[in-house]
Parts: sequence; C-alpha cells; structure tokens
Amino acid sequence: MAAVAAVVGGVGIGRAKLHSLNPKPPSQCFGKKLKFRPSFEPNPHGKSRPLVVHATGGELMGLVHNLFVGVGVGLPCTVMECGDIIYRSTLPRSNGITLTVPGVILALGTVSYLWATPGVAPGFWDMFVLAFVERLFRPTYRKDDFVLGKKLGEGAFGVVYRVSLAKNPASKKEGDLVLKKATEYGAVEIWMNERVRRACSSSCADFLYGFLEKSPKKGAEYWLLWRFEGEATLSDLMLSKDFPYNVEAMILGEVQALPKGLGRENRIIQTILRQLLFALDGLHTTGIVHRDIKPQNVIFSEGSRTFKIIDLGAATDLRVGINYIPKEFLLDPRYAAPEQYIMSTQTPSAPSAPVATALSPVLWQMNLPDRFDIYSTGLIFLQMAFPALRSDSNLIQFNRQLKRCEYDLVSWRKTVEPRASSELRRGFELLDLDGGIGWELLTSMVRYKARQRTSAKAALAHPYFDREGLLALSFMQSLRLQLFRATQQDYSEAASWVIGLMAKSGTKQDGGFTEAQLQELREKEPKKKASPQRNALASALRLQRKFMRTINESMDELNQRRKSLWWSRWIPREE
Repeated sequence: MAAVAAVVGGVGIGRAKLHSLNPKPPSQCFGKKLKFRPSFEPNPHGKSRPLVVHATGGELMGLVHNLFVGVGVGLPCTVMECGDIIYRSTLPRSNGITLTVPGVILALGTVSYLWATPGVAPGFWDMFVLAFVERLFRPTYRKDDFVLGKKLGEGAFGVVYRVSLAKNPASKKEGDLVLKKATEYGAVEIWMNERVRRACSSSCADFLYGFLEKSPKKGAEYWLLWRFEGEATLSDLMLSKDFPYNVEAMILGEVQALPKGLGRENRIIQTILRQLLFALDGLHTTGIVHRDIKPQNVIFSEGSRTFKIIDLGAATDLRVGINYIPKEFLLDPRYAAPEQYIMSTQTPSAPSAPVATALSPVLWQMNLPDRFDIYSTGLIFLQMAFPALRSDSNLIQFNRQLKRCEYDLVSWRKTVEPRASSELRRGFELLDLDGGIGWELLTSMVRYKARQRTSAKAALAHPYFDREGLLALSFMQSLRLQLFRATQQDYSEAASWVIGLMAKSGTKQDGGFTEAQLQELREKEPKKKASPQRNALASALRLQRKFMRTINESMDELNQRRKSLWWSRWIPREE
C-alpha cells in the first residue's frame, strides 16, 4: 500500500522515490538512513506538480515516528554542539569517591564538632523529629482524670501528690502515679523532662505527661505526671543512723552477711556515687545542667533499684539556651559552687534555637558548665563519708571553713584533722582506703575553679571505681566505663603534652613561661625584637580574644530579634 504526502507550499519539483539503504547502520536521528532519487515526469498541462513521496506503510510510519522523536536531536551540530556532547559522553567515569587528606581531615572535624558535647546533630534530630513523633502517640490527660492522694512534698517549684487515675483508682499498676502542680518554671520543667525522657530516661524519674490548664479563678496552671517509683530520697536515707547499711538492703534486696566496717561502708557509698555520676553524665551529654543537685533531689527508684535525679525546675538546656539568663542564677547556697553562675556573666543571652544549637559546643568548651553540678556532687560525697556534715547547720559551717581555706580541701584537712572528732577521723580513714583514691577523687570534684574540676565521665573513669563496689555494672555501663577510661587517658596525655610544649616555649634563662608571664602575653601585642616562640603564642592568644569578641557581638545582635519563649508552643494546652 502506497501513501502520498504533499509538501506544504506546493512547490512543484516533479516526483521523487525514496529507497531505504538497509546495509548501512541506522542513523541516530531518524532510524534508517534514506536516500532521495528524484525522477521527474513531464506534465502534459505544463504546470508543476507537487512533490510526491512513495513508501511502504511500515517505512512511512517509521519515518513519521523518527521525525517526531528526532525533534531537538536532529538539529544542526552548530546548535546542538554535537562534538562537545560526544566528547563528554566518551570520558571515563569514576567508579568511587576520591579520598584526599584535606577532605578526610575536614570530614572528621565536621563529624567531631556535630557530635561534640552537647551535640549539634543529636539536638536537631531530637527537636525536629523525635519530639514531633512523640507528641503524635502520647496519651492525653487533664487534671480531672486524677484523684489526689497523699501529699509527698512541697518545694520551691511546686507541690507533689501521689495520685491515681479516676477511671481505675484501685489499679496500682496503672494508677500509681505522681502529680506535681508547678508554681513556677512549670513550662521549663516540662521541656526538660521530655528531653530527658527521649535522651537519657534512666537518669531521672519516669516522666509521662505535662500539660497546661486554664481556669477563670486560678489562671494558668502547669501539671506534670510521673510514675511512682518511691518516696525515699538520698537526704532521708542519710539522716538515718543506719546509713549506709540501710541503702545496702534497698539495692540488693537483702542484707549481706558481712561484718560491718569501713570496707563495707566504702563499697556502698561507692555504688551510690557511681549511680549518681552515671545519671549526671546522661544529663550533661544531653546538654542539660541541673544547677540544684542535692540529696533532696536524688530519689531511690524501687523498680530499678537505682538512684535517680528529680526536680528539673532550675535546670537549663544549653543546647538551645532554654532557661538560661547570663546574670541570673537558681541554686541552693548549701550545695552551690563558688562561682554561682554556670557560665560567664559576659556570655550573651541565647539567640534563636538553630544558632544556639550550632554554637553550643564552642560555648560549652569555653565555660564547662557541667562542672557546677560536679561540685555539688562532691559535697554529697563528702556528706556520705562524714556523718557530722549531714545536718544543715554543720554543712553551712563547713562551707565557711572551706571558703576561708580558699576552697582547698587539702588545706581544710590540715586545719581540722589535728583536733578532729572521732566521726571526722573515721571519714578521713574511709577516704584513705586503697591508697587514698577516694580522697583523690573528692579533691578533684571540690575545687574553686570550674575548669580544674573533673567531669562526670572523668570521675567514672577514676581508679576509685575500678572495683565493682556493692553492685556489679551492667553490660552497657561496663562498655561506657571502658570508653570513658580510654578517652580520658588520651585527653590527659594530650593535655600533658600541650602543657609541656608551652613550658618549653619560653626562654632558656627562665625555663619556660610562668602563669604571670602568660597573663602578660594575653595583654600585650607581639614585639619585633622578641623571640619567635613568644610572638607566636601572643598572636594565638590575640586571635582567641578576637574570635570570642566576634562571637559575642554576633550573638548579641541575634538576640535582639528574639525575646519570646518560642519553645512554649510545644507544651500541650487544654482543649
């Protein structure tokens, strides 16, 4: 079957036949390559006839298909730049990623920064993914859903009741709960407890729900709900004459058939302190500083047989800057560190959440705010070792003595030990066991300067915890402890190397820079006639000052644009 097509325009050039040349390879533009063989026939009327194309049905359909497919492909090479395309397509392709030393260093540095304490990457994941998913599936409660029971306590930040569900008050498994009416910082405490529940649930009491209710008479009220885990706080246990043996029975479920003595007491105190440091490390790794660590805020969980931290009303989330004001402090003067502030008062207020999260590792390493809680934990350790310091009056007196000794425990011991009572001497003997490693750990926690105190990780890696204590560690705790010890050893060796290098960088006559000389270098500019080592160190210190000044100015500028509690939108409200 033949098909006829007329060329638009009607230019008569006779009649042509198209023949396919099959032996040659097909064209990339039109499939089969066609060759025109024009044959002209005379027209008896003397007029030109339109161009007629003869082809079989299959050939014509293929021609039409190739014409449409070839649009844009069969353009002239001057337009298509065919040579350039062919050249690129024939280049060899790489089968893998090319690794370079600068690229590897940059990648490792970026990953290290994103996961450095308090954690930029985990912070974004927690805030924008986990928090959102959690709110989709958590239960919903109101105040009317509970029946108030025994009043468990009342503090500076609220009143705590033991409650049960109104629908099923007889069920202890589902209705044995703790409800707190927050008189102040309720929104902050809800935020902190939710963060802890997602990141380090074993550090604090089992938090269930927090919500806001409004009433015409009482106004807005924040309510927080936990599972009931026990009533006994570390303060209650320490005031007992049987301490620390009363804790031994609670942890193990039975009393050991061992003679009473310093060794047995030391193992119990070691177990309590280790559990408290594990809980603190979980909070600090999350970027939260408690700021109110004391025996009254450490509760014993009967279900897990461990000590947990409660009352996060004074806590601050330094990963995003919530509940942090540079010139404001919330603390108990009996257990507070001498600096009172967790960070320098010159630190600007927190900017927007993404900016604060991105800068949090820098500010954390500059100020080491977690050392504030370590000082308070050291005082708890001191109270467990010295029964005479467990009362408030004696603890206040001790703080005064320590202040006169410039917060130096060694000087305090030299002052009080010659005329110490039998109870005080017994405490020194307990800390001097195993070569005095307990006293060494205590002095590393209770120091005047925050930067000179140990961290929770370093404390757990201390030789004081080499022995199993009263209770053996779990498998995960053992892995964490081995990691702490490995990293702390590396850090201590690196710190010693840096200190030695700085000491050797001075002049041979002076034998290295003293602390006064280093302070002088911070204040002076490099000199032309000075040694290269001195000028290099002075330049580095000047660069550090400039870097910190730039960060402070940038954060101050960003902070001017934000004065609202943006995070309060996440707190559930009465529907």
